[in-house]
Amino acid sequence: MTTAEQEAQTVKHLSWTELEAGLEAIQQSPRDHGTLELIVVRPGTNRRLVLEACELSPALGVHGDDWASRAHVQLPDGTVNLKAQVTMMNSRVIALLAQAKERWALAGDQLIVDLDLSDDILRPDQRLALGTAILEITNKPHRGCAKFAGRFGAEALKFVNSEAGRHLHLRGIYAVVVQAGTVRVGDVVSRK
Repeated sequence: MTTAEQEAQTVKHLSWTELEAGLEAIQQSPRDHGTLELIVVRPGTNRRLVLEACELSPALGVHGDDWASRAHVQLPDGTVNLKAQVTMMNSRVIALLAQAKERWALAGDQLIVDLDLSDDILRPDQRLALGTAILEITNKPHRGCAKFAGRFGAEALKFVNSEAGRHLHLRGIYAVVVQAGTVRVGDVVSRK
């Protein structure tokens, strides 16, 4: 299914009350060892490919993804901001927002994990082992945007960007690849 087909699916956007009701399940995410639930690469604007496995490297990030060409990851001098190399989102959050697994890829995050991404658990410079790769969390904030609101609703955008949403990293986190390796859906992701 293409991104346009996913976006065209009739899905009711959740209210603030419905979103808050999902917080308890999100906060039950594993803290030390989670699971890689989905791998998504973005080969071009508004395009998504769901993969079973892929390579990660310090030079290319998630292989097959066009992260380096995106304007929001470029620094004022035109170079690429490595702090935005990999995006990771909690699977329980996207399950709540998307309401169907077929729509998870719309978030645009490359790695969807069942792991607590909150400030209480993960800090910048914290390392995560995933498959044979190692990632390091960066301090770049990951925020929702107008596209995110269009796909999941205005209340969802407010929810992930709220004070609590920022603390829990409901929109996700950025990471950089520090050790190349292969990742597969179902791999354990663990704090190092």
